[in-house]
Formats: sequence, C-alpha cells, structure tokens
Amino acid sequence: MPTRTVRWLAAAGLLMATPFAVAGEAVRGQAAPDGEAQNRGTKVRNVIFINGDGMAAAHREAARLYHAGLDGQLVMDSFPVSGQLTTSPDDPESAITDSAAGASAWATGVATYNGAISVDPDGNPLPVLGGRAKAAGKATGLVTTAQVTDASPAAFFANAVDRAAQDDIARQYLEVTKPDVILGGGEDWWLPAGTPGAYPDRPAEDPGEYSRGTEGNLIDRARADGYQYVSTAAQLDAARPGKLLGLFANEEMFQQRAEGQGDVYQPVVSLADMTRKALSTLSTDRDGFFLLIEEEAVDEFAHRNNATRTLQAMGELDKAVAVAKAFAARHRDTLVVVTGDHETGGLAVEDVDDASPAEDGPFGVKGTPFQFRIDWTTTDHTGQDVPVTAYGPFADRFTGKHPNTYVHDVLEPLLTRR
Repeated sequence: MPTRTVRWLAAAGLLMATPFAVAGEAVRGQAAPDGEAQNRGTKVRNVIFINGDGMAAAHREAARLYHAGLDGQLVMDSFPVSGQLTTSPDDPESAITDSAAGASAWATGVATYNGAISVDPDGNPLPVLGGRAKAAGKATGLVTTAQVTDASPAAFFANAVDRAAQDDIARQYLEVTKPDVILGGGEDWWLPAGTPGAYPDRPAEDPGEYSRGTEGNLIDRARADGYQYVSTAAQLDAARPGKLLGLFANEEMFQQRAEGQGDVYQPVVSLADMTRKALSTLSTDRDGFFLLIEEEAVDEFAHRNNATRTLQAMGELDKAVAVAKAFAARHRDTLVVVTGDHETGGLAVEDVDDASPAEDGPFGVKGTPFQFRIDWTTTDHTGQDVPVTAYGPFADRFTGKHPNTYVHDVLEPLLTRR
C-alpha cells in the first residue's frame, strides 16, 4: 500500500464510528459482571492504562518476593480487581504475539499480525483509543522508557503496516492524533540523519544509535506546534503546563547487552517522575484524559535473561503504578488498569541452584532469610496468559478471563462517552 494512502487512511480512520457498547451496559452482549450495579450513573473521567511490557504472573511474583516479601504486595497487586488476558495474535505464521500485535489488540479491539501497528490483518488502518479519546475532547498522553514511537505507545496513537516506521509514527503524532504529552526515549526518530540532538550520535556505549528520521526535523515542528521540548530531568521538572514533548535518550532509556555483558538501567528521568509530570499536565483538562504508561525494560531485560535488571525494572514500574494509584485515590473518577502485552523469557521462580549465572540469583526474599533464583526457558516471547489488575470505577469489568481485545471493548466507551 503506498505510504501516502496509508497516511490518508490513518487520518480518516481516526474518526470512524464503531458500534461498541456505551458505558454502564454489558459489553458485546455479555452479562454484566458482579458489582455492575455500582457503576450505573458513574462517569469515568480519566483512564490510566499501564503496560509492563513482557510482564506475566511469574514476573509479578518474583518482584513481589524481592521488593515486598512473603507477606507483602506490589502496588499493582493491591488493586481490588484481577483477571487474566490471553495474548494470541491473528498472524499467519505464529500463535505467539509480539508487542505490536498485542498493543494493537488493546488499542483497536482487533487481533492482527505481528509487527502491525493498529491495522487489520489486511493492512487497513483502524481507529485507535488515543485518537478516539482526543476526538471526544479528552487530553491524551504517553509515557514510556522505550522509544516514544515504539510498538506499544504507537499502537494507541498511530497506524502502520510495519512497526519499524518509527519516524512516520512520530509524524502521525504531530499531524493526526496529537497527544498532549509525549515522554520517553527515541530522539533518533525525530531528527534527520546527520542532525544529532541533545543525545550525541553513535555514543561509546552504543555506536548503533544515531539520528535516522526521514520526515524532517520533527522536534522543530513540534515546537512550532506549541510543544515544549525537554531532554533532561531538570527541564522536565521546570516545564510549565501545556503540550509537552520530552525525549530522554537516543533509543530506549536503558542499555541492553548480551547475557552476562552488563545491562544498564539508569534512565535520565524515572518512569515514576515522568508519570507524575504527565498526570499533573493532563489533569488540567476538565473533560478528563487518557494516559498510556509503559515500562519497556521488563521485556528487554527478560529477552536477555537478566533477572537482576528485570527485577529492577519491575520495581521501577511498581513505583509508577503507585503514582497512578495515588492520583486515582484523590480523583475517584479515574480508572487504572495494569497488565502486560505478553510474557517474555518463560520466567520461573525456583529454589537456589549453585549453577545459576550471577545475574539470575540468588535473590533475597525481602524481610526473610530465604532466597530464590530465576530460571528461563527462552529468550523470546511465550504464549502465557497475563494478569490484569484494575482500580477505580468499572474496574469490575476486568474480572474473569478474556482475550486481549477485551481491553478495548471496556475502555472505548468510557473514553468516548461525552
């Protein structure tokens, strides 16, 4: 399909109507879940959707033992409602999803092929939750430790037949879906080749990182469109209310290397701080907001079978969840949902084994003399179900086991009802 055709269809698809249920009614003919009566008359003003990329039940359990202890809970597991999501894509070659297909299922309600960004299996662009929320008058934003144009955030705010089109995805953010807050990594995709930005091209820690955009200087274009551009923690903290673009790394906000070669997780600004700034900015809109939050490092370090860094990333994710939960506790018309797009690594929590690599344990169980280690079955994704936990009005919709497309079926009417 020609690029310009895809672009036009993306813009047109943004405003397509879809026949989903309205808030307060059963979804797709299903019986209303227990507790539905308490939702009647309730309006969800804000939705915070949090993706622990690559996170499934064992990741959460390992993090619980390490960060909270035998009798403790992660913040994400303290939510009153829990369920499960299946993750299968509609792909001709695989039953195991990637992040693009997984996030597209959430954002559109349609299962699609791996590598697709919110297009159907034939490559036709679909309306996306970020665009639908914006069209309904809400503020929108995305926060991630990945590139801001990587698969998961892109699926909520763009359309592409191939997830690799990150420069075109950035262009769509500015021209089509127009999120008010964009915070994360990926400066390379916003600048043309030969135009280094705040982060130098080909740094010693990763010479493969360099500016590579083909859509012109999108940072300058964002400024012209009224965005403040920031690239450091101090600048983010000082940013005034209004549209905000923050790019804090050439690519991801961490460095991943082959197993045993020393992955590094030292973001310029933490996920929790980006979340806090996004919430303070978006919450000024009286019509409410939609915010996507993602911790990408869980997936990337699990791909490297690095349990030490995976647990660190899980801890940082839970800090961001705590920020979101505290906001929702103060603003009772806010729904918070936490899940993962797929499982990565075939992670298992096991007893200590002297043969384990040092980065896989032993780890102490907080507050006890006990230890555990992490074992892996793969460096890729698996087909395991993922937990989903929810807090706030309509959280009860996430009870039970559902396909990942169900996320869209719940959130779409909440975000588009005026």
